[in-house]
Amino acid sequence: MNFNALTEYLDSIEKQYGIPYCDCAVTYRHNTVFRHMTGRYDAAGSKPTNISVLYRLFYGTKIAACVCVMQMVERGKLGLYDELSKYLPEFSVMKVADNFDYHVVPTVWPQIGDPCHIAHRSIRIIDLLTMSAGFTYDTSAQSVVELSKATGRKASTRDCIRALAKMPLMYEPGGHWAYSLAHDVLAAVIEVVSGRRYSDYLRENIFAPLGDEDFCFHPDASMAQRLGHLYSKDRITGAIGDDDGVYSGSFSFTDEYESGGAGLITTVSAYSKLIDALSCGGTAYNGARILSPETVELFATPYTSGATQEDFTFFRRKRIDYAYGLGVRVRVNEADGRSPLGEFGWDGAAGSYFLVDPKNGLGIVYAQHVMGCIEAFDNIHPTVRDLVYEAMEL
Repeated sequence: MNFNALTEYLDSIEKQYGIPYCDCAVTYRHNTVFRHMTGRYDAAGSKPTNISVLYRLFYGTKIAACVCVMQMVERGKLGLYDELSKYLPEFSVMKVADNFDYHVVPTVWPQIGDPCHIAHRSIRIIDLLTMSAGFTYDTSAQSVVELSKATGRKASTRDCIRALAKMPLMYEPGGHWAYSLAHDVLAAVIEVVSGRRYSDYLRENIFAPLGDEDFCFHPDASMAQRLGHLYSKDRITGAIGDDDGVYSGSFSFTDEYESGGAGLITTVSAYSKLIDALSCGGTAYNGARILSPETVELFATPYTSGATQEDFTFFRRKRIDYAYGLGVRVRVNEADGRSPLGEFGWDGAAGSYFLVDPKNGLGIVYAQHVMGCIEAFDNIHPTVRDLVYEAMEL
């Protein structure tokens, strides 16, 4: 194994793209075979990046949420094809926008009072996992904002999701793929089924078994000191400056809310242990069983087809290398990249990247902290991926 090219590339991205700091870990069959950090993580630019730095995973949170759900499926506490209303009764009757097109940019989310009809189909758990439930990604949903104000930002995850049920769906459940708050809804399902706060379930069933409980949704004073400074890239000028928190803060509806789709804050070391376990059939480096090999195989299986795959391809700006599965992208075309079919994972709004390769027992976690950095998704992620496979000679 020779990771010199990857090291050189990571050292170059500040000059190339203005990324102030990053961290990358590669695991192979339970061994960390590569780890490299660059830059300084604080606002003043005085503290070198280290293994204790906390990163906002944003959308990368979804991987953990889906693992929790599939644990419950394995344990017989939840059915993939169960109706959502079995656990969250407020979703038993839903309204669907009469005229909505996810492909129209910019997106204007359906609102209360818009022309709607009663949904013809019920939302199922698998619809939530696969982003085909019809939910929006409206983080300013009227009903949730009103609840937040009325409770002084103290409403719980369960209460916020109950309020979300008042908003119209974009599409009939199961009919289309659309990136949405579906995995936030799953966090509420996890709370109801387990009888535990979502973060407590995560701690007891994922992070504690992995031997690394260094995570949170709302950092206390101690953790805030380790939280990497968040930057943002101006889409017009390309300048990178301090993030204003308007968009990045919208995923936390209240001070008590734990977003199953975008709220997790943790270290590269901690999340890498989960990615490694998934890449090794669901068993962690310490022997802890997170999922069964059969369930990991489900993660590596595409779900989208027909109209849902067309939607996902549109979302990925016409790229056809991946389909969508149980909350993750799934490699279905080996063109334009070195990872094998069945490789899966996701990424985060500030540029983090997660890859699980069950075929080879390989995992990649890359973290940076720049919102709106399209280059991370278009250039950095595929380059990091391919340089890892080149170094591993896979």
